[in-house]
Amino acid sequence: MSGRKRKTKRWLQEHRSDHYVRRADAEGYRSRAAFKLEQIDRSDRLLGSGMTVVELGAAPGGWSQYLARRLSNKGRLITLDLLPMQAIPGVEHLQGDFTDPSVRELLKQKINNVPVDLVISDMAPNITGIAATDEARRAELWSDLLEFSREILTPGGSLLLKLFAGDEAQQLRQRCKQLFSKSLVRKPDASRARSSEYYLLNQGFRGR
Repeated sequence: MSGRKRKTKRWLQEHRSDHYVRRADAEGYRSRAAFKLEQIDRSDRLLGSGMTVVELGAAPGGWSQYLARRLSNKGRLITLDLLPMQAIPGVEHLQGDFTDPSVRELLKQKINNVPVDLVISDMAPNITGIAATDEARRAELWSDLLEFSREILTPGGSLLLKLFAGDEAQQLRQRCKQLFSKSLVRKPDASRARSSEYYLLNQGFRGR
């Protein structure tokens, strides 16, 4: 058996035995990622009735399902992803590439240029395996995300985004501290321990 096949077999075995994968199946979520958001929401009171939420990097829809259930038709949820996503009641989905300025403009039109309460992002660029290239892609994506959030968030609003450990993430965190009254690192239990991903929760947007 080749090294790649062995890695694939180990991943499948781990995936099938994963507690959160089993929970996702039992509770009807499309991915185990729903529990990452659930844990952050419970610890930081992320969501509230009547909120307008924009979710970026939504497919396959685990976070979207959780958000729709929590908002319970007492708010608005607009999602965006490069990939198509099976419809979810209460979710307005746009398909497009967030890195394309024209797509970001379409998203602004979708919210009627009305400020939103929360922006959440589980986006990550495709990995090339070349460290310098991957870091540059992440830095550019996060910079676009932060600028976009500045343009659509209401004063006092929040931004939750996925980061990966590295210098570019540290630089972004410094920028967030200038724009928000609180900037908190979160590593929910549902995130796999070996992953370098973590989440940055920024609350209390100071306004443009």
